Amino acid sequence: MSGLPVTGLAVRRPPRGPAELVDGFRGLGVATVHEAQGCSGLLDAAIRPVFPSPPVAGSAVTVSVPPGDNWMLHVAVELCGAGDVVVVAPTTPCDAGYFGELLATAMQARGVRGLVIDSGCRDVAELRAMGFPVWARSVCAAGTVKETLGSVNVPVVCAGQLVTAGDIVVADDDGVVIVSRDAAAAVLAAARARADREVVSRGRYAAGELSLDLLGMRERLAAKGLVYVDELPGAPS
Repeated sequence: MSGLPVTGLAVRRPPRGPAELVDGFRGLGVATVHEAQGCSGLLDAAIRPVFPSPPVAGSAVTVSVPPGDNWMLHVAVELCGAGDVVVVAPTTPCDAGYFGELLATAMQARGVRGLVIDSGCRDVAELRAMGFPVWARSVCAAGTVKETLGSVNVPVVCAGQLVTAGDIVVADDDGVVIVSRDAAAAVLAAARARADREVVSRGRYAAGELSLDLLGMRERLAAKGLVYVDELPGAPS
């Protein structure tokens, strides 16, 4: 990186994980993946789907943008490929509508699966109609300019989490979680094992069994001092 600019950098060929590895996360929920990797990687809870969308998993294309300027999103379109999820991080907090229908159309044509932005988007009705999922901090009709350089496919901090190009982005109605590309195989195995255990537990709960017994909670609760009584002492009979 010596001699390269801090901004104004667009990386054409960032590392990406194997498609089968990335796609393996598509059937796993954000909560499951988050807990499978030690309760890490979760974006700020303010990042929400702008409309209900199917779960998404894809390889991160990262975009660092100045406040109120979406020029680098247009650069990012050229650098996206099938199976990617674009992750946008303003260098300064800004709620402007960086992203809308036209950019979504261009990205969708390249096979992009969705976009995560720690800022605003607009054209929500059109995005919903075309089925292009977006997770954003806000919805804002205010437009942006195209004057100042940012960067594409460099490490960014988005909603409190470090995201590197090629990391895996998993997003659903519960939020967004980032999985490091280097740890993805181990996290996927742990998440699948957790999901399998939940299938068994769900069946037992549906049959009327209690989590207090299945998870061995009673002794720990008693050790903490929980006492069961049939009625409140001193209450009228």
